[in-house]
Parts: sequence; structure tokens; C-alpha cells
Amino acid sequence: MTRHALSDRLAQSAIRFYQRHLSPHKGFCCAHAALHGGESCSAAVAQIVREDGLGRGRSRIAARFAACRAAHSALRSGSPMALGTGGMQVRGLCCCGPLPIPFRCG
Repeated sequence: MTRHALSDRLAQSAIRFYQRHLSPHKGFCCAHAALHGGESCSAAVAQIVREDGLGRGRSRIAARFAACRAAHSALRSGSPMALGTGGMQVRGLCCCGPLPIPFRCG
């Protein structure tokens, strides 16, 4: 097994661990998914790793986390971009770091 294949498998295992054991405690949703709908960052990053690998997918992964941070800021500020979120309460952890994010998923 190549070094890249091993790092891809380790990344996928870490994402699955996060999704199964940590995400349920925070609400299964990141700020990006809360604001825009669609898949969470962990699901999006898992897809990127499957498609491109961890190394080649770095820029797409970074772009997704940047979009999640922007969504978090929009939700926290109540910007027009976040209209319809209805004053959600902030709780939990974001999938891309210890950022408190609003949850209203599902």
C-alpha cells in the first residue's frame, strides 16, 4: 500500500469515527449544512477524499471549511444570507474546529 493510499484510508477512518461517535452529540450538522442544506462538511470531505485523495483534495477540503466558517459567521451575525434561520440558538461544535455553531437540522 502506498503512503497516499494509507493516508486516504486513515482520513476515511477518522471521518467515520467522527460521524459515528462525535457528530451525534452535536446534532449531525455543520454551519454550512445548516445554512445551505445538503451534506455536512464531514460527508463532503469524505467524498473529496474518495474522489481526489487527501493530498490532491487539499484545496477542495480547505475551500469547504472556509465556506463553513463563512456560513457560521453569517448565521451568528444574522446577515441577510441567513434569513429564515429564525434566531437559532448556538450550541455544539463545528466539524471544522471548536467553533460554536447554530443547529437547526433535520
